[in-house]
Amino acid sequence: MIGLEEECVSPHVVMAQRNHVRLDWRRPYRTLERVRPTAWTCACRATVYELCEGGGRSFIRRTTQLDGNRQVDESPRWPVNEARVIWTALLSGRAR
Repeated sequence: MIGLEEECVSPHVVMAQRNHVRLDWRRPYRTLERVRPTAWTCACRATVYELCEGGGRSFIRRTTQLDGNRQVDESPRWPVNEARVIWTALLSGRAR
C-alpha cells in the first residue's frame, strides 16, 4: 500500500534540528506589488510554506490551517538569492 507522502509531488519540511535558526514570523504587511510563489511545500500537512518572489525581493509565507482556522504569517523580505538559501534551510530542518 502506498502512503500519502509517497503520492505527494511537492517537498515536505523535515523536523527541526536541535540547533535550527528561528525565523522572524509576522502577520502579512504591505506586500510587494507583484508577488508570485516560486516554490512551495506539499498541501497534505497542516502547515504549508511558499517561497514568494517579486521586484527583486523574496520572502517565505507560512499558512497554518487547524480546525477550520487559517493563519498566514510571512518572513522579512530578503534579496532573492538569500531567500533561496533560507528556503533550503527551512526544508532541511535547519530553520523554522
